[in-house]
Amino acid sequence: MDGTGAPSYQADVGIVGERIAAIGDLAGASAHMRIEGEGRCLAPGFIDVHTHDDTNVIRTPEMLPKLSQGVTTVIVGNCGISASPVTLAGDVPDPMNLLGNAEDFRYPTFSAYAAAVDAARPSVNVAALIGHTSLRSQVMADFSRPASEAEIAAMRERLVRGLVEGALGLSSGLAYRNAFHAPSAEMEALVAAVGAAGGIYTTHLRDEFAGLLEAMDEAFATARHGRVPLVISHLKCAGAGNWGNAPHALARLEAAARHQRAHCDCYPYTAGSSTLDLGQVTDEIEIVITWSEPHPEQAKRTLQAIATEWGISLHEAAARLQPAGAVYHNMHEDDMRRVLAHPLSMVGSDGLPNDPHPHPRLWGAFPRVLARYSRDLGLMPLTEAVRKMTGLSAANFGLDERGVIRQGAYADLTLFDLDNLEDVADFARPIAPARGIALVMVNGVIGYRDGQASGGRAGRMLRRTQRLTHHQEERP
Repeated sequence: MDGTGAPSYQADVGIVGERIAAIGDLAGASAHMRIEGEGRCLAPGFIDVHTHDDTNVIRTPEMLPKLSQGVTTVIVGNCGISASPVTLAGDVPDPMNLLGNAEDFRYPTFSAYAAAVDAARPSVNVAALIGHTSLRSQVMADFSRPASEAEIAAMRERLVRGLVEGALGLSSGLAYRNAFHAPSAEMEALVAAVGAAGGIYTTHLRDEFAGLLEAMDEAFATARHGRVPLVISHLKCAGAGNWGNAPHALARLEAAARHQRAHCDCYPYTAGSSTLDLGQVTDEIEIVITWSEPHPEQAKRTLQAIATEWGISLHEAAARLQPAGAVYHNMHEDDMRRVLAHPLSMVGSDGLPNDPHPHPRLWGAFPRVLARYSRDLGLMPLTEAVRKMTGLSAANFGLDERGVIRQGAYADLTLFDLDNLEDVADFARPIAPARGIALVMVNGVIGYRDGQASGGRAGRMLRRTQRLTHHQEERP
């Protein structure tokens, strides 16, 4: 499956160095290594377009949660939070604390971060966005207001430098309290700089609940103003009162995509995971605490059970637990399936690698799409599922010669046994590698084979080389 969505076919793939040198009947070719793939599926290495692996690619370069599920490239810096261009001394603003402690934010420029990634030699490739909240953290002491013109200018200066140094674009997380007070004018000024540089804008919408459609309209307008391609992060219909709205949200996305370049990403689960947000506390859904600084003993328990034990309301318990993390079971399966199957959606795990009890998407998102939703439920053909995690992703983020199996492309490849493929991680035991991933190759080097990391860490920093336009057609 070559990543374009075209029908699958049988062929040999010859690799020389870090590139694919030949495809076809290569029975007569000589090679110093021969990998027998009969009965298995060969796909481009999966591209995780929505990760929070910013500091982990440096601190834990083995990157087993991603490598073990066939991922060969991660895009970091999502939801408005990035490790650069940032230095911090004191408390880490929410939700930047998802990425680590203050000492993990030590990259005052994007080039410093990129150099640190290259020095760490992670097992996967890394491409990075610059986060809007991270920019705010460098120029504002008080997040509960719009940025001034001088502060916007200072953020824009840092952003432009990062774009010149190879950042893919800008991300925002407008639903979070430390970015919520940024008005459209603040975002438009920054996004315009991204458009001028030929980058991309991704956004965790201002509202994924009752105000979802209005928040989508704001994102479309911001991207049009900046003349920049848009990706809506983890598009969902969150909150019981919002269930069933996926057809309306997808109709908005389709309408926008007729006039501007607009896509979304999605993870194959009906629960989200982030920091514990008082605005999302409700008795309509189950909320499970995954970590709490003041009360670590309450991890893996429901917020309802904690509140009952303490004899206080859900909101009072949540406030007492903060800062904390949580899994929110706030989506409907039908909505998620509609978004996942839509031609404009890509696959992103949104996994949180620093959570001590993470959402299972960290280890299982990509095999789950292929095994459960394509193979078992027939939600989409296997070639389409692969396109959503390879060719479409590479084209949208401007990753040259990635996401496809063709002569001359980089040899980022995943070989899997479809019959035995299974995402093993679940909410009770979330740290578990998938079954059925036979081999993962990054830049021509085998990094994972038969359930074990090989030690061959050949990932690298992928700096922006393409100039994207807001109306550019997909080029898988």
